[in-house]
Amino acid sequence: MKTHSKIIALLKTEGALTAKVLASKLGLTTMGIRQHMLTLEESGEVSFKDEKAPRGRPTRFWSLTEKTHSHFADRHNELTVQLIDSVIAVFGDDGLDKLISNREEETMSAYRLALADRYGVSEKLTTLAKLRNDEGYMATVTEEENIFWLLENHCPICAAATKCQSFCRSELHLFQSLLDDVATVTREEHIVSGARRCAYKVMPK
Repeated sequence: MKTHSKIIALLKTEGALTAKVLASKLGLTTMGIRQHMLTLEESGEVSFKDEKAPRGRPTRFWSLTEKTHSHFADRHNELTVQLIDSVIAVFGDDGLDKLISNREEETMSAYRLALADRYGVSEKLTTLAKLRNDEGYMATVTEEENIFWLLENHCPICAAATKCQSFCRSELHLFQSLLDDVATVTREEHIVSGARRCAYKVMPK
């Protein structure tokens, strides 16, 4: 993978980072990273924000622009939106709700099968994150003081979710149902609402 692609992937999964942190993670010099960042800035793929430091010069944080969306799976956004419009036109809102419910049921069955021999919050979440990764969500799991987080750094169905919020409600309900016996799930960050990622807070029961 080229250095530019590695930088974009890191900024996508971890959010704004300094050149020093990027250099450390990629095993490069800070000067070398800065040269890459200037090239990416010129191409419009990254931007920066200088934040005041306790002392000395401000710290520069780099983040991705919307231009980098094309680097990640999009599930043919335009066609997806057209199909949603067509379903509503032909079958009405009820028809779209039935379609989403059917999708949720099929996904639920597949996920339940994959989680059947997984026990405990950590084990279930790790498997769930792998399933979501396979679908393009760039999912990770973290734990802080016995609270788990399922983090999805990309939404391959963003166009559909933006067009119809029921897709997002369906996915939250899916996670809540899958983990109902071991945890409660709430969504704390939401890509469709303008956040960098979708963050699901998972509280063990």
